[in-house]
Amino acid sequence: MIRKVLTTLLFLSTSLFALTNLEVAQKSEAVMSGFEDSIATMEMTLINAAGQKKVRTMKMKVLEGKDEDKSLMEFLTPADVKGTKFLSYEHVDKDDDQWLYLPALKRVKRIASKNKSGSFMGSEFSYEDLSAFNVKKYIYEEGEVKKQNGLLVTTAKPVSKYSGYTKLVSYIDPKTFLIQKVEFYDRKKELLKVETFSDYKKIDGIYRIGKITMKNVQNDKSTILVWRDEKIKNSLKAKDFHKRYLKK
Repeated sequence: MIRKVLTTLLFLSTSLFALTNLEVAQKSEAVMSGFEDSIATMEMTLINAAGQKKVRTMKMKVLEGKDEDKSLMEFLTPADVKGTKFLSYEHVDKDDDQWLYLPALKRVKRIASKNKSGSFMGSEFSYEDLSAFNVKKYIYEEGEVKKQNGLLVTTAKPVSKYSGYTKLVSYIDPKTFLIQKVEFYDRKKELLKVETFSDYKKIDGIYRIGKITMKNVQNDKSTILVWRDEKIKNSLKAKDFHKRYLKK
């Protein structure tokens, strides 16, 4: 009996270690898929190098698609950003389409591909960071996945020539395949930001993220995103993410 248990554990360990970077990334993507659509209230906290904080609230809608998600974010508070909306259409074979509605100017601004490495609304998240994670947007390091401190470590390079990053290093829980941390390296190949994921929860059997902290190690600023009251499978449609909703 003991020998059988040890043999099983050895097999599982060997099978896990034999996974490639790409296979681990695919499993990580799959475990978060199947929510169909999502509606949530989000809280964004901006923290400067001196520790001073600014808090914003938003409403977030996401429509899951076959390799191409759509998302719509609207700022609710404070007054200086209220009514600002951000719409994103994810694409696999080309750069994402993204638009920002600025209520003060009453106009919609298209985010050019070459500008997607810029800061989103003064936060430590770039426009690129707001795109849904998709394995097909990256080229993964060949060979078996590495392990560090009990986590699986994958290394990938963005396909887009306009990316602000030369590589992303992800740390993934081998039991759940949920991402725990991502390190972003800038165009100078230096560590720029560290993104930490926490407060995962299951909604109708689907894993959803509860909190993301983005720490910029070069300017010592941070941005925290927290999801509240999230609901999935709301029967949202593609028409709910039309550009006309930006000005409404």
